[in-house]
Order: sequence, then structure tokens, then C-alpha cells
Amino acid sequence: MNPPTSTTTALPLARLLGHAADAVQAVRSGQSLTEALQRCPADARPGTQALSFHALRWLGSALAARTRLAPKPPGLALDALLLTSLALLWPTGGAPLYAEHTLVDQAVAAARRHGKAGAGFVNAVLRRFLRERATLVAAVQSDPVARHNHPAWWIERLQRDWPADWQALLAVDQEHPPMTLRVNARRSTVADYLTRLNDAGIAARALGAHGVQLDAPCPVTRLPGFAQGDVSVQDGAAQRAAPLLLGGAPLAPGARVLDACAAPGGKTAHLLELADLDVLALDSDPARLVRVDETLTRLGLRARTLAADAATPAAWWDGRPFDAILLDAPCSASGIVRRHPDVRWLRRAADIGALAATQARLLDALWPLLRPGGRLLYCTCSVFRAEGQEQIDAFLQRRPDAFVPAQPPSPGHLLPLPDNRNDRPPPGQGPAADGFYYRLIEKS
Repeated sequence: MNPPTSTTTALPLARLLGHAADAVQAVRSGQSLTEALQRCPADARPGTQALSFHALRWLGSALAARTRLAPKPPGLALDALLLTSLALLWPTGGAPLYAEHTLVDQAVAAARRHGKAGAGFVNAVLRRFLRERATLVAAVQSDPVARHNHPAWWIERLQRDWPADWQALLAVDQEHPPMTLRVNARRSTVADYLTRLNDAGIAARALGAHGVQLDAPCPVTRLPGFAQGDVSVQDGAAQRAAPLLLGGAPLAPGARVLDACAAPGGKTAHLLELADLDVLALDSDPARLVRVDETLTRLGLRARTLAADAATPAAWWDGRPFDAILLDAPCSASGIVRRHPDVRWLRRAADIGALAATQARLLDALWPLLRPGGRLLYCTCSVFRAEGQEQIDAFLQRRPDAFVPAQPPSPGHLLPLPDNRNDRPPPGQGPAADGFYYRLIEKS
């Protein structure tokens, strides 16, 4: 989910602030931002998404400031509006989205739906924040949550897993992600598609064998040939999955491949763009599986899709072994927080152990479905070692018939830092890809 290219809108800012506050309140209550935005009126959704993204990126700082300014918080709805406004007034090092007086006036207007007293409270807190901002900002820097805008347990886990990189990982989550495309290899080449983008006035550069990274995000309706299936939106790190699974000894035409957790279908489609395969795309959520079907239809590709739990093969497997399995396992999504800033506030420390147990169960359930000599690619969009290297180390100890092949080499943990790019361009040329973990395993 990429943020809109601009927050400019004809809608009143007070209305957008109200919708953004509703979204922030939903996230603080345990709902995903995607669900919250779906309830937002269509005309207000782009602007609301931009404000919500910003508010959630700076929610730790806003919480610390509100605690100092108003130790006894107002009701949930009014507090969410106050936190959203404080996040928008917080100094981030870049140009502010709105003039200070405009933001305060419109926040007060939005607060009027909560009564005159609520509007007065918001006005008083925000104006005091502006008067004391420098002092408040300096005061909360000793609080890791306020300084890094992540929960304390998340910060501590990154410190353990990546002692040399944890601060950089927290900082990159505050950035806007790049918009990266995957060119359909059955229809075009990267060079040809770059020419089409240039003709359409869209600046971009090549990224890896099939990728194109735009200089600035744009609506997919502006992309040449998107509706016809010439190109898809997919981050550069996610584009590594299909070439890794298909690397090494080529799979024969018609080889049986299982995509065990397929939704929304980007990796399924990439496999079919690169090879003639008999693919079974599985997902436990029938609603999410609809997106896989829609993606394949747009791209002119075919796969069998089935709503089923990959961890219980007895309910769906026909007994014929697979030549290759792609397991893009459910995970914390800690590698894609800049795309989904709500994730850091939705996850709890106990979730990581539960997710690791699910990943182990999936690995153990699917391994018997792979033919001898077949390959399984395990991946997660996580930077936590418990969902990556530690998970695979434990699996290899449990399975003496499993080994990591020398070719193609598995990248292991890919951190969303400047050296994580498909084509390794010189420093400063384009943002890094998302955080992922990849390990290819073969059955002896």
C-alpha cells in the first residue's frame, strides 16, 4: 500500500482530520489500517490515507507529547484527533504538510463534533504544544518509544537481532517506500517498458532483471499497459522469489508447483510469467484468493486456485508430489512497516512466538509433499531472526533429508537498508527494497 503522491485535495482539512482520527483510533483498538480506510468515503480516502500514514509513523512522539500536555487523556475519539494533530505538528526534518495555524484551526473545527468543550480542549493543547514545542521535543528524546516511534519490545528485539543496524532499521520505517514495478516477461522487456514510461512522462530506472523503480509514485491508471497486464506493482525484494525458486536446474515444462500462501498473487503471477508451470495457488482466506484470480486474469495467466489451509494437506492434497513449493509464510510483516505503518502498533511481543510456531507447522506439513530432489523456498517479509534464520536452522535440524543448495545462493535476511537492491546501484541512487528473508531448501 503506497501513500498518495500528494495530500492536496479539494476536501476540507477538518473532514480529512476527522477521518484520519477515526482510522488512528481503529488501529489503537486493534484493527488494521486497511480495514479502517475501507470504511472511509471514497472521495476522502486518498487524503485520509496520507494523514493516517503520517500520524502512525509519528504516533510514539505524539503520545509522549500528549502525556505531558494532558496526563488525563480525553475520550478515545477526541484523543485520536489530538494525537493525529500532534503528529502532524511534530518536527520531522522535512517541510510541514500544512501551515501551523491552518492545522490548529481545522483540528478545532473537527473537534466540534465532540462538543464545544472538546473543541476548546484541543485548541488549548495544540496551542500550548506550539509554544513549548522545542522544550517538549527535547524532553521526550530519552523515551525510546517517543524517539523511534516503535513499541519498546520491537526496539529491544531489533537491538538483539541486529546490534549494528537496529537504529537504521527503525529510521527507515519512517520513510516513504519506493514504487516498484515488475514487467511481464511474456509481454515486454524492462528496456521497452522504460521507453513507454518515458513517453508517458514518468521518470523511472531499471531495477534487476524484471523490475522498474519509479522516481515518484503514481496511480496505476497512469501506467502504460497496466490494465492489459503488461506490468504489475511489486517491490524489488518480493521479485526475488520466483527467480530463486526457478534457479539452479530448470524445472521441466508443466512441472507441478505449489504456492502455499498465495494471496494477493504477485509471486504466483511472477512464476507463471517466467515459466510454463502447473501451479496450485493455495490460500486459507477465500476473500483474499479472489485477488489472486483477479491478478491472474489481468495478466492473462492460468493457475488452479483453492481456498484451503496449507497446514492440513490431508484436506486438499491429491497425493501427487510437487516439484517445487513456495512458502511465503504468515509473519510479523516487520520488513514492510514503511508500507504499513500500522503494523508496529498492532503487533504484540507474544505474536512473534505464535507466528514462528505457525511457520514451523507449515514447513513440517508441506515438506512431505515435495518429491525427492525437489526444492522449497521459504520466505517471510520480516526482519526478525525468529521468523528467518532461526526458523530454518531449527527445521534443518528436524529434517535430515533437507539441505541448502550452493546454487542458486539464498540471500537469507535482506534488510530494508541501502545495500538491499536487486542491481546494487551506486549509493544514493534510489531507495532500498523491503525487508525479507529467503532460504532455498532441497530434498535429498
